[in-house]
Amino acid sequence: MTAELDPIGGPAAWTGKDLENDRSWIRTFSAGEIAEIEAALAAVSGRAPGRFGAAEFPLPTVADRLAEVSDELEHGRGLVRLGGLDPTRYTHDDLKRIFWGLAAHLGTPLPQNTTGEILAEVRDETGTGAAVTGSGPGPVPSARARSRSTGPLRFHTDKCDVLALLCASNGIAGGVSRIVSTVAIHDALAERRPDLLAVLYQDFWRKRPADEEGARADSVFAMPVFSRGPDGAFTSQYSRTYVEMAQDEPSVPRLTPAQIEAMDELARLADELCVEMPFAPGQIQLMNQHITYHGRTAYADDAASGARRVLLRIWLAVPNSRALPPGHAVQWGDVRAGALRGGAMPGRSAYELA
Repeated sequence: MTAELDPIGGPAAWTGKDLENDRSWIRTFSAGEIAEIEAALAAVSGRAPGRFGAAEFPLPTVADRLAEVSDELEHGRGLVRLGGLDPTRYTHDDLKRIFWGLAAHLGTPLPQNTTGEILAEVRDETGTGAAVTGSGPGPVPSARARSRSTGPLRFHTDKCDVLALLCASNGIAGGVSRIVSTVAIHDALAERRPDLLAVLYQDFWRKRPADEEGARADSVFAMPVFSRGPDGAFTSQYSRTYVEMAQDEPSVPRLTPAQIEAMDELARLADELCVEMPFAPGQIQLMNQHITYHGRTAYADDAASGARRVLLRIWLAVPNSRALPPGHAVQWGDVRAGALRGGAMPGRSAYELA
């Protein structure tokens, strides 16, 4: 455990100030690359996401760019934003095809719930514009319920190696993207609060989201917030929402004061160290879910004008992923490096459900 409490460092230990001063993590497709993407789009005309893969969406030169992105996600900062697409040039279905085709060159898309959702649209589904925050009485609302409202989202991970988001359109205010390096949080704790860092390497009980993973016999499970794989690679898979939901189960041990303090300090450091940036229509954000958390600020749509915030979302298992600790099989299904893992149905790809 002692070595685990040492700082990790490296390119993944960035802070928000680092990224504000060095914008090389933001890349833009050239006009020639956009033309190549549109030629690939023409090749899959009329085909739905899930009905084609990378081979049917040929990208002779853009594929090299995406290979560089893939390396940066696993061995670099763990965060890349791609610009250059103009969503007004495409129908909504064609924008989905483009997003799916690009994602297919990075990894294998995963099912995002047990009903077979493979390309999600994250938008306000409350019908009232209400913010679902979990601050009121009653059961803790799931992360899905929070994300499908206009409310803010706390820092968390999704259940995949790489999370891909495309901003299809924006509302009239807010919805600022927030990303933080979990390696930077780890190293700040190593310097300031090693006692709390040690707590985060211990088990925290979580509850699986029924609205994503369905009813399961193993609906609650224990896993550390911070872990190291067999080769020492760092990983953090965490949502405070699911830790809080587990507390509704009588069989789950109560959170200790040290655990609560550790989660509070983690949240405080995430606020301190994160990068905040508006998400422009057409931009694609790619995040390694082992070394970053993401969230957002609250936002507002405008029903009168039709301005709505809509993000397209794909979960990916990637071929260059890190090996995970054996105990993480309870969440990921397969912990081997490069394995098909994660998603609402571990071991199954989105192609099987399309």
